[in-house]
Amino acid sequence: MSLRLGDVAPDFTAETTEGVINFHAWLGNSWGILFSHPADFTPVCTTELGAMAKLKPQFDKRNVKVLALSADPLESHNKWINDINETQHTTVNYPLIADPEFKVANLYGMVHPNVTDKFTVRSVFVIGPDKKVKLTLTYPAATGRNFDEILRVVESLQLTADYSVATPANWQHGEDVIITTAVKDEDIPARFPKGATHIKPYLRVTPQPNLN
Repeated sequence: MSLRLGDVAPDFTAETTEGVINFHAWLGNSWGILFSHPADFTPVCTTELGAMAKLKPQFDKRNVKVLALSADPLESHNKWINDINETQHTTVNYPLIADPEFKVANLYGMVHPNVTDKFTVRSVFVIGPDKKVKLTLTYPAATGRNFDEILRVVESLQLTADYSVATPANWQHGEDVIITTAVKDEDIPARFPKGATHIKPYLRVTPQPNLN
């Protein structure tokens, strides 16, 4: 199965390090990040789970729930988490799905036969409160994921969902955003009281609207 942007993220029930969860019910009205790992006790993924644990308070502030997956059993997960906490100087503070039968991995197309038919590839899914897929990323095994970038993308997605704006290349929190072409010039003063700079008829920028 190949999930595309806009598809409804498949629902599932799974055992995790924080108990059994029903995915859609667990998400509720929150945004969600689901990210997968090939196996427990892998070096790059050990650093990634630690990095996400340190960043999780930032995702919490943005109403984003975090859920990881590895195709190993729960007992293995619990042992691995001890290693992560020790080596990454943090505490894993989000659930890790035990998926030894690849049920969730196959549901989300995380197993790529051209890479390997035995491990989940390192995928990331950002899912909105409407349970639809907003972003997909797939990384090779040797490249650690940039979780600051994932946080940046979530901020951009939330701005797009709440306002008629897009974010330019390399945008960072606090910088100007682009007013979408769907907004007419005459409607800008009412919708964007901070004002706008008209660079081209199709390129109009305004200060980030959700900041004081």
